[in-house]
Amino acid sequence: MVNLAYVIAGSEATGGAGIQADLKTFQQLGVYGVGTLTCIVSFDPKNDWSHRFVPVEPEVIADQIEAATATHDLDVVKIGMLGTQGTIDVVAKALNEHDFRHVVLDPVLICKGQEPGAALDTDNALREHVLPHASVVTPNLFEAKTLSGMDTIETVEDLTEAARRIHELGPTYVIAKGGVELPGDEAVDVLYDGEETHVFAVPKVGQERVSGAGCTLAAAVTAELSKGADVRDAVATAKAMVTAGIEGRVAARTPFETVWQGA
Repeated sequence: MVNLAYVIAGSEATGGAGIQADLKTFQQLGVYGVGTLTCIVSFDPKNDWSHRFVPVEPEVIADQIEAATATHDLDVVKIGMLGTQGTIDVVAKALNEHDFRHVVLDPVLICKGQEPGAALDTDNALREHVLPHASVVTPNLFEAKTLSGMDTIETVEDLTEAARRIHELGPTYVIAKGGVELPGDEAVDVLYDGEETHVFAVPKVGQERVSGAGCTLAAAVTAELSKGADVRDAVATAKAMVTAGIEGRVAARTPFETVWQGA
């Protein structure tokens, strides 16, 4: 039997993040990936590698979701970058209509390339209409601070408190990611299920963020859940994959390097 996993996310033209990273992660873990594109993001090498953001029309997103769900029995979905209120409305409608066993939300809160006011509106819509559907949410340190309302997160205890507060917003499981930005020698992620806290820690691989790490972790969790793993085991597999991917990272002309899912 072939296991399937679904992703609704944006394209990142260099291949280092977004739906490209998601589908590569699915394939690497032995899962057949199905994808719906929400937006196109491309770095601008003439403008300090800033983001250029082009949304896909909501009607086109709805068409993709209809085609994917009519073709396959999809019960595990990862939600990545959405970017506009229209996109969020379409995706929220799909989450209401389809009985997904797991919804893994990688909460890309601030969509680079948007005006600040539009970004704030999008953030609020994401929290109100998509976050309550999530069985697993995977905020990075910035997103954890924003969602939890905490001004600073500097310790594992802080990260755990952020995960607890985010859990109160509705998701069943919270994976709060410290990454290289949490002070200390270890890259720490915290899994909280409303009762128990599990800490996943490995030595940091360098001190710089590597593009695609968050996408890859959430996609790996999604793939493992599609294969029947429980959430804790899925996170352990995902953490190991991302660590190996950072160690084997791909260099480029960009000012950052990217995770290699095949490491």
